[in-house]
Amino acid sequence: MAIHPAAIVDAKARIADSAEIGPYCVIGPGVSIGERTRLMAHVFVDGDTEIGDDNLFFPYSTAGVAPQDLKYAGEASSTRIGHRNKIREFVTIHRGTQGGGMVTQIGDDNLLMAYVHVAHDVRIGSHTVLANGVTFAGHVIVEDWAVIGAFSGVHQFCRVGRHSMTGGYSVITQDILPYSMTVSPRESKVFGANKTGLERRGFTAEQIDALQKAFRLLTKSGLNTAQAVARIEAEGLVTDEVAEMLRFLRESGRGVVK
Repeated sequence: MAIHPAAIVDAKARIADSAEIGPYCVIGPGVSIGERTRLMAHVFVDGDTEIGDDNLFFPYSTAGVAPQDLKYAGEASSTRIGHRNKIREFVTIHRGTQGGGMVTQIGDDNLLMAYVHVAHDVRIGSHTVLANGVTFAGHVIVEDWAVIGAFSGVHQFCRVGRHSMTGGYSVITQDILPYSMTVSPRESKVFGANKTGLERRGFTAEQIDALQKAFRLLTKSGLNTAQAVARIEAEGLVTDEVAEMLRFLRESGRGVVK
């Protein structure tokens, strides 16, 4: 086990034999670190925190730290981080709270660039890219393959749909539709389907065209949401992807960005 002599690792922590703990890292007693995960230097991990295999933590990042929620009363909540994630400098990942399911969770194959903040009870899927300075308030859900541009802020209880692209410096106060390309400098707006991203992931021209037509009806037709949904269904545009988008609309608690 490669633990630098300048690291402080609690005797109760569970560290895989192939993991690497660099100088000046501090690892608490409730921490579990999987195979081949590397903490480069000056990484602080605390609480009931489980980290999977093949993750890379860059200097000055933290995971499992107590949340900033003033309602947090020291309850034994947890943090769960999957496999093959890259956690860049100064990323902060806070553990869950009683009011949000008691767990903050990150899936697999994600890139969290420098200064990303993952607050209490946030759930991030897999294959996401979160650019520098992206900030999540508590209870946010980020679905698979979402990309969020630099210095964007996401309000509590919002959901970011899968395969979406959110432009930098966006202020997100409502849910981001799956498959969409959304920019919100002051007022959130949808600019249509995330065409380039979907093409890169193997979606067909027919799938993307149906999404584009559905987005036009939702955002540019002058119809209200119920009327637009009726038109989408009447015009036979309900592919699997459009059906997922309509289901997302129906389930949204805060409304969606249009």
